[in-house]
Amino acid sequence: MQDLNSFVAIGDSFTEGMDDPGPDGHFLGWADRFAALISPHHSGFRYANLAIRGKTLHEIVEEQLPLAAALKPNLVAFCAGGNDILTPGTDPDALAEIYEIAVADLRAAGSEVIVFTGFDTKTTPLLRSLRGKIAIYNTHLWSVADRYHCHVVDLWAMSVLHDPRAWSEDRLHLSPEGHHRVALRTAEVLGYQTEEAWDTPWPPSEESDWMTQRRRDLRWAREHVMPFVGRLVRGESTGDGLAPKRPELLPVSAD
Repeated sequence: MQDLNSFVAIGDSFTEGMDDPGPDGHFLGWADRFAALISPHHSGFRYANLAIRGKTLHEIVEEQLPLAAALKPNLVAFCAGGNDILTPGTDPDALAEIYEIAVADLRAAGSEVIVFTGFDTKTTPLLRSLRGKIAIYNTHLWSVADRYHCHVVDLWAMSVLHDPRAWSEDRLHLSPEGHHRVALRTAEVLGYQTEEAWDTPWPPSEESDWMTQRRRDLRWAREHVMPFVGRLVRGESTGDGLAPKRPELLPVSAD
């Protein structure tokens, strides 16, 4: 992108950067990594991240979008709806209506917008049953992006993220390398050349036997999935009471 001097990211845990720990006690994540990749290309570049884990689409639109618009950035990254999709009984068509209004508002405020599809969950036990719901939401997202001339990072099509090493132990959040791959892909979508390719194949790994993997799946479901879904159903959030990690547009550290 030409003349890009300010970037604001809004969203949930994906954009906050879980589970990609940083040196200051906050998470890094794809957005921080992307900002670091492109900042050398733009004099005076500044970056803010308003994303907070656990936030629903409605909360992101109500709480973060006005703050982002007030900062008047050249570029806004908007990824929302993942927690809603995971909540039983939610309607992707209704979510898409809220999503479109948000995108329209961001574009009307004068910002370029980059959006992200939902991940393909076909390789994840339990979550693969949500593929149809995610696909419907993604179809709406592509239509909205086309109508409002948004950039799109197609996470669904990133088969490199099907490798377990792209994910943290909870299989709900990306690993540091997973976030790195998304940052590289985001840069590519926006026209930047990077030293690394986002789709570089993973090195070979030793696969576990069937029984060992099933035990791991059961433990994962018990320790991570069920508590996560339970919080969603009860309307609880791990982000309750948390403030954005980077609420103001600031220069990006050379580190």
